[in-house]
Amino acid sequence: MISRVSKPSTELSRWCAQHLGSPAVDLLFTVQKLSFVTALRLDDGRRVVVKARRAEERVRTCAAVQRLLWERGFPCPQPLAGPAAYGDKVATAEVLIEGGDALARDGAAPLFARALAMQVALVGDREIAGTLEPVPLWVNWDHPARLTWPPDPVVELNARPGPDWLDGAAESARERLRAASALPKVIGHADWESQNLRWRGRELHVAFDWDSLVRRPEAIVAGMAALMFPSTGPTNEAATVDESDAFLAAYQDARGRAFTRDELEVAWAAGLWIGAWKAKKKALRFGDTRVMEELEPQAAERLRRSGA
Repeated sequence: MISRVSKPSTELSRWCAQHLGSPAVDLLFTVQKLSFVTALRLDDGRRVVVKARRAEERVRTCAAVQRLLWERGFPCPQPLAGPAAYGDKVATAEVLIEGGDALARDGAAPLFARALAMQVALVGDREIAGTLEPVPLWVNWDHPARLTWPPDPVVELNARPGPDWLDGAAESARERLRAASALPKVIGHADWESQNLRWRGRELHVAFDWDSLVRRPEAIVAGMAALMFPSTGPTNEAATVDESDAFLAAYQDARGRAFTRDELEVAWAAGLWIGAWKAKKKALRFGDTRVMEELEPQAAERLRRSGA
């Protein structure tokens, strides 16, 4: 949810003065999802974004990865400060990047894939030592509970069984993914959706939401993105099977190596899992079944390709 008000809080202005060397004087907009995001104009004229979220060690690791990517020329916002305490939370600050457009979906899969491949290539798993646990809910198929879905403080998916095809597909995908834990891991963006990227023509202008980094097998990072990349946010659009196929082909080409059969199966399982999670949560939380309706006719083919 985006809201626009005129003035930052005293606490936020003081945080900026302490960590950025200038108090905040104008509040440009706020967005609240997993973190509380505030765009500000500072007294010295700079335009910045401050993100406040629950204090977890993974926040520090995500900030380190974002800084490394920015230093290596990847189009992401320049980190400026933090993580640093902000009340009972932790906050970071980065340069506000404006401009760019959402990319039209038709034929766009290879562009999204090549941009993700570049991000993965720029950050070696062993370069960043910190933890990226706990993972975001939509990546948490290996949670310890016997139930299909990870515990969710917003809407408990396990409390509302069905439809059977969706729960069954998710459980099959989950088992296939749990069997892939030995595959080599990379650090990758786990929310590679259209809503988090802006483009100048066919060139990536900026990628946002670096709190969504994970350390997972590369095929899983690519497979999730191959399903979610068309999503503009409100409707959580899912890719078609053909779009996912084009994404995975372009990703492998950009990385300069073909996935093994095992990796390809895992990639398709990851896409099916994330699609099922999004579909069920959207339906239960908002009564919106559009993602479910998109996914149902694809589920059998995605299961077949996953080897589940």
